[in-house]
Amino acid sequence: MGKSKGIRLKITLECAECRQYPEKQQRGPGVFRYSSMKNRRNTPNRLGLLKYCPKCNRHTIFKEIK
Repeated sequence: MGKSKGIRLKITLECAECRQYPEKQQRGPGVFRYSSMKNRRNTPNRLGLLKYCPKCNRHTIFKEIK
């Protein structure tokens, strides 16, 4: 028998600024990503967190992509 997925999910957070405005980046091309976990029951919607982006060189909103 296979295991169930469980309550906690692994998610990927991607910088919204890098994705939307690639010409504004200060430190080379590309999109910066973080990986994290979230509780499926408490946050069923997509997550958005304010984190530091080394490509933009400032704090930006990171949105869930997976």
